[in-house]
Amino acid sequence: MPNTAMAPASSKLLIVEDDIIFANTLNRRLTKYGFDCVQVDNNNDALLACHRHTPDYILLDMKLAEENTLSIITPLRKLRPQSRIILLTGFASIATAVDAIKLGADDYLSKPVDSQTLLATLKGSKAETIEVDKTSEQTLSAEQVEWQHIQQVLKANQGNISATARQLAMHRRTLQRKLQKHPQSA
Repeated sequence: MPNTAMAPASSKLLIVEDDIIFANTLNRRLTKYGFDCVQVDNNNDALLACHRHTPDYILLDMKLAEENTLSIITPLRKLRPQSRIILLTGFASIATAVDAIKLGADDYLSKPVDSQTLLATLKGSKAETIEVDKTSEQTLSAEQVEWQHIQQVLKANQGNISATARQLAMHRRTLQRKLQKHPQSA
């Protein structure tokens, strides 16, 4: 099946993501669709990479280790007024979506995100159906998605089980049981 969702020629994409495994996955996935990707994992490097590499597209994870990328949307927009800026987060809320758009982001996506949605959003047309090579992408089960979300929240809470359970609105023992059962890959 041909990849009809190819990026325009020499489209540069800046990926700002502190989860190295996820960033590498995004890089590999989007390189297959014609993007020239550069990855960074903090706000300072994001601003520097934006200045040096002049990306056409910027994909921001909202929460980095100790930082929040909402604070760099406006400077990124000033550096690259024509770039398309997408905020990608595992902590989606209407308030942060509104803040991101007001600060200059073009769109806002919740993790996990499939290739079709990500490519359509990067191209600026969510309504457009894009054919994606499904053989190169593994579909996650509900348990795997839940596991990934729990891991993100746990990381954000610096491994604090009680704080993570409160944030996920689940009992602490339930969270501990879920953490002991790592779902197998599909």
